[in-house]
Amino acid sequence: MELISASRRLELLFGEPAQEIRKLELRDFYEVDRPLFEAWRSGDRETVEDTMRGHRDFLTQRASQGFPYRRVRVISEPPSEYQRMALELADPAERLRWLPRPKASAVSLPGNDCLIRDDLVIFNLIGGDNQQTDIQLSTDPDEVRFCVEAFERAWSLGIPNGEYKPSQGV
Repeated sequence: MELISASRRLELLFGEPAQEIRKLELRDFYEVDRPLFEAWRSGDRETVEDTMRGHRDFLTQRASQGFPYRRVRVISEPPSEYQRMALELADPAERLRWLPRPKASAVSLPGNDCLIRDDLVIFNLIGGDNQQTDIQLSTDPDEVRFCVEAFERAWSLGIPNGEYKPSQGV
């Protein structure tokens, strides 16, 4: 594995050949989203809408360039306040599945969130303070295969966006 920069991550994810990008999210809160979270908490709909529009536009543009995107979020139940926000703001058109943590107990998953292509996997390493510490790249075929299989298993168990209703809370 090698450490890479955020700009190199984008180059690798959206490099040739164009292909699907899969994202596996394992945490219940992401510090990088704090401004969005605080805007949501305070009822600042303008900031929330601007942020979400930027996210949707980015994914739509990339999909039109040959980079479709699927995402699985492993979610604790009852959901954290952050995940309640994520549920509320999730774009109905996004190819997103929610995997309740109890259903993930017997699934082999990577130890870190990751972005996966057929030829590489990029791990986002997060410290105990919820801040990103490093970005790791692996092109090792065994590691890539493990992550692809883990993602597909999580996807198969996940509940499609719009259909997921937490068993407790919300």
